[in-house]
Amino acid sequence: MENSNMQDYENDIDLMESPTTKIDDLLKEKLERAFHKKTSQVILPDIAKIATQHSAIDLAYAAAHLPFHARPILYDNLKTRDAKINFIINTTKETRLTIFRYMPEREVKKLFEKMPTDEAVFILDDMSERRFKRVMEVIDPKQAKKILEQKKHKRNTAGRLMTSEFFAFNMDKTIKDASDFIHDHPRIDFTKGIFILNDKEEVKGYVPARNMVVNPENSFLKQVMRPILHKVTADVKRKDIIDLFERYKLLFLPVVDKNERLIGVIAQEDALEAMEDLADEAFAKISGTYENVSNEEPIMKRFLARSPWLIVTLIAGFINVGIISSFQRKEGILLTFVLFFVPLITGMSGNIGIQCSTVLVRSIAFGLITKRTRSEAIFKELLTGTTTGLIFGIACSVIVYFMNLFAATSFGASPLALAVMVGSGLIGACFTGTFLGVFSPIFFAKIGIDPAIASGPIVAAFNDVLSMTIYFLISYSLSLFFFI
Repeated sequence: MENSNMQDYENDIDLMESPTTKIDDLLKEKLERAFHKKTSQVILPDIAKIATQHSAIDLAYAAAHLPFHARPILYDNLKTRDAKINFIINTTKETRLTIFRYMPEREVKKLFEKMPTDEAVFILDDMSERRFKRVMEVIDPKQAKKILEQKKHKRNTAGRLMTSEFFAFNMDKTIKDASDFIHDHPRIDFTKGIFILNDKEEVKGYVPARNMVVNPENSFLKQVMRPILHKVTADVKRKDIIDLFERYKLLFLPVVDKNERLIGVIAQEDALEAMEDLADEAFAKISGTYENVSNEEPIMKRFLARSPWLIVTLIAGFINVGIISSFQRKEGILLTFVLFFVPLITGMSGNIGIQCSTVLVRSIAFGLITKRTRSEAIFKELLTGTTTGLIFGIACSVIVYFMNLFAATSFGASPLALAVMVGSGLIGACFTGTFLGVFSPIFFAKIGIDPAIASGPIVAAFNDVLSMTIYFLISYSLSLFFFI
């Protein structure tokens, strides 16, 4: 029976695995056999076969599981330049730096001269300034100029997300003129369409790829073009770009300078990558670490990434101990019973606060809260959190009352008195958690800090201290009323 249940469980796990997960597991197993860890032996024919059978993107993900000395060997066995470019673009930062450390200059030159400019900038960001300057010296001056031009833009802006490789033609050109030019430049993607400029090189419209096929080749581009409804400048923030793509379901977004001249294009896949990066950063802040959980980092490096945030929690814990110790000197009747409920109080108030802050963080992130709707959103969350705390506080009072009504000891107090003390303390603590959870994201957003941090361990630690303090103050005040 147990074996049958275990088999069912394993089958469920198999069903939950995605196709990409299965590919990663298969590749990891193959590569581990080809790179014998114990003997450090490398079976080159097997490596070459694996590199031929699998896509460079899958190999890029699998390389993170290999020993560092093995990763350049896998890269060297990729057969084509395009495969090597895809591998470098999609692999981890650690793998890239390891490969570049052993890569000869002639290989660096070939790699970066064939790589799209935006991808080259993304990769060069990981390099030291000394290494970056060396790369700029060895590659083609025209490509180096493009890279430097794009690198001057700030990170997480349209200038970094855009690609400077696109097709743009004067509106007086014909479809045949454009088609001939596109045919001579096969490496530039035109599936999203081409852009149409006037005589001042201002962007005026675009022609979808389909229109290039279905219309006569002698048609003028201005006759088949469509208007461009949305465009941005290079300094627009990543978050605003994602908002535009999400709201209007864009396939691309032109980037223009102050004179409305086209300087780049952000494709849908670029916006999707930016969205994933933004989500990863938000999750990292909420969990209290900037650690990239997808990387196989050494234990000590993981510890260093997490420890600064946890120091705050440690300090808050000592403050909590001090609060409890200070109340221990008060009437014994208070802490004899009330202390039993400290985990319940901190847990309830903390969860209510996290719910409020998470809802607000999500609304802020998606642009659902404006200056006009901010007050209404705050009021609703405060009302929701307070109502929740009130209902659970009353429910807790009823449970405590009946617990003590039938208990062997009443701790020298009536069941009603203890029920009111604990219930009122819980209501006060929940209101504290609600207040902290609602106003923390607003406060962080106001001072220019990502509000996602409001759901992290720093605010959770503050909530524990404040909610427990409020709980003890209310309980102690009521004990004086009941027992004096």
